[in-house]
Amino acid sequence: MKAVKAIRTPGGLSVRVDPRAALVVVLLLAAASTAAVVLVGSGDFPMTPGEVVETLLGNGTPAQEFIVRDVRLPRVLVALLVGAALAVGGAVFQSISRNPLGSPDVLGFGQGSSVGALTVIVLFKGDAFATAGGAIVGGLVTGAAVYLLAWKRGVHGYRLVLVGIGVAAMLTGAIHYLITKANLVDATRAVVWMTGSLDGRDWSQFWPLLAVCAVLIPLCLAYGRPLRMLEMGDDAAYALGIGVERTRAVLMASAVLLTAVATAAAGPIVFVALSAPQLARRLTRSPGPNIAASAMMGAALLATADWVATSAFGDRQLPVGVVTGVLGGAYLLWLLVTERKAGRI
Repeated sequence: MKAVKAIRTPGGLSVRVDPRAALVVVLLLAAASTAAVVLVGSGDFPMTPGEVVETLLGNGTPAQEFIVRDVRLPRVLVALLVGAALAVGGAVFQSISRNPLGSPDVLGFGQGSSVGALTVIVLFKGDAFATAGGAIVGGLVTGAAVYLLAWKRGVHGYRLVLVGIGVAAMLTGAIHYLITKANLVDATRAVVWMTGSLDGRDWSQFWPLLAVCAVLIPLCLAYGRPLRMLEMGDDAAYALGIGVERTRAVLMASAVLLTAVATAAAGPIVFVALSAPQLARRLTRSPGPNIAASAMMGAALLATADWVATSAFGDRQLPVGVVTGVLGGAYLLWLLVTERKAGRI
């Protein structure tokens, strides 16, 4: 049995804490912070981690202050928030569907955001701000459509995955159609956006993303226990006093919005939502969604992937979506082999 400890506050509140899960969250937070400092110091104007920290504390030279605060820091912060948002969205959907493959990019929400963004680019010639808005609308509409199509006296996890995969296939066809309708300039913009990149991200992407994450990630953490009850099945959750459909609707809406906003900020970055919750669960060895550990794992993964994309290929910098796609594909194959050997698929 796991050693879960109860912490009581002077006000009478009681919080149950798993020491191993808490330690994993702290270590992943340290890993994400380290990756962020190294990423800020990488580039044509290299800086040591010590110089980065000194500059963040206000003790850098004017050149270092400009490079860190105006150029690199917003990109790194966007990377951390996008990774955390995608990971929390993946953790919620994997728990609701009770399927390790039930992540937003498998269920079609990433494709829905892509259709929304491409519609703005190809049909309305919109700028970057309008493209981000199209991505959010596309993700939300897709989330509502998948929920309604999967509804039959409730949303069953297996049905949700099947409907999501079907919707994703249809949206992929719509993406290809929109690209064929685009001229060369728009098609180039569309392909670059769909690759998923953090290049050029600044404070204008960071603040809206921070506002959404500051509201929805704590909300998902607060629903951690009901979400864990949902993993045991609707009947068990009802018996334990959980409002199943209300809980499921709130969590799905939060996860869809987190995924849509993250996709709007950086494009459809694949496999972070799929792999981060699974890796966090293996490290904590805890049942349930592991929302906090998943968020830290997603932030650390995307910051590290962006460092690899910008530093490991010489003068040729890759979009971070290429790196996550390669690593995530390898992880997916490993996961399928592992699940098959365990007899779960």
